[in-house]
Amino acid sequence: MDETEFWELVDATREAAEGDPEEQADLLVERLLRLDPEMVLDFARHFEARYNRAYTWDLWGAAWILLDGASDDAFDFFRCWLIGQGRETYEGAVHDPDTLADLLTDFDDEVDGDAEELGYAADEAYEQLTGAVAPDLGIPAAPPEPLGTPLDLENNSLLEERLPRLWDRFAD
Repeated sequence: MDETEFWELVDATREAAEGDPEEQADLLVERLLRLDPEMVLDFARHFEARYNRAYTWDLWGAAWILLDGASDDAFDFFRCWLIGQGRETYEGAVHDPDTLADLLTDFDDEVDGDAEELGYAADEAYEQLTGAVAPDLGIPAAPPEPLGTPLDLENNSLLEERLPRLWDRFAD
């Protein structure tokens, strides 16, 4: 599976689920079950690489603003959700998290920003296909700390300074 096929699966399931992250995860498992196990592992590699790439202080700040606070786990689930939004939103946010102010037409922190299940879709599909737990993906591990300049997430003035458009649009 190449990168284009990865994003096509993400986009197709998001559109079919009408933006519901849980439904998208269910649809993704269904679609992955149509593939051979090696393709499912390829999908998992693409997902995990993007998940790790999104482990940045500025994206954590964006999640903090959008979700009105974001623990470690909440940020993990936010990164899954971000991947689920598709290539344009993901790449824009990774390049400049403040662009989420423009990329998100709306954001409901009760529904959006948490797609934990997307992170497990490939593992679930692989296990259903093979009866075994997915092997190590053979990709570099996530960095031990977020990438970029550290950010005190509880300092509103720093968040506003670093992510001004997001702050103006979404901060309480």
